[in-house]
Amino acid sequence: MPGAPADRASLLRGQGESGGAELAAVISRLRRAMRRAARAADPGASLSVAQLELLSCLAENPGARPGQLARLLRIAPSSEATLAGGLRRAGLITRSGGERDRRTASLSLTRAGEAAVSRWQQVNERLVRRAITELSPASRGAVESALPALRDLAGLIDALADAPPPGPTGPPPA
Repeated sequence: MPGAPADRASLLRGQGESGGAELAAVISRLRRAMRRAARAADPGASLSVAQLELLSCLAENPGARPGQLARLLRIAPSSEATLAGGLRRAGLITRSGGERDRRTASLSLTRAGEAAVSRWQQVNERLVRRAITELSPASRGAVESALPALRDLAGLIDALADAPPPGPTGPPPA
C-alpha cells in the first residue's frame, strides 16, 4: 500500500519507482511556502529571493569573487553581475580590487547588507517557530529528530552540485 512506512522509507533511500520524489516534492513545497510566508510577513521587503540568496551566500563566503558566487549559486556570471550591480547600487555590497578586471574583485557585505540578511533570517526563523508550535507534539518531535539527517542531506546535495557531471570523462573508446 503506497504511503505505508516501509514504502516511505524505501523512497527516502532512493529506492522504488519514485526514488525520492515525495521528499523532493515536500522540500519544493516547503521552499515555496517559506518564500510566500516571508513575503506576507514582511511586505516592505524590496529584495528579490535571488538578491537575498546572493547576499546570504556572500555572508557565508566573505570576500568571494564574482565568479565564485556565480558557481556557488549555480547561476550564469552575467546573472551574478546583474544581481551584484543592483546590490552595489543599493548600498548592500561593496567591491574591492579588480580595478582593471571586475572578475578579480572581492565582494563584501556592507552593514546594510548584513542587516538585510539578518532581517530575512529572522523573518524565516519566526515563521518556522510559529508553524512548529501549531504541530502536534509527535510531529514536533519528528521534525526535531530529523534535523541532523536533513543537515546531512543538505550537505550531500551540495556535494552533488559541485561534483562533475555523470558519464564518461575520458575520450570515447576507439
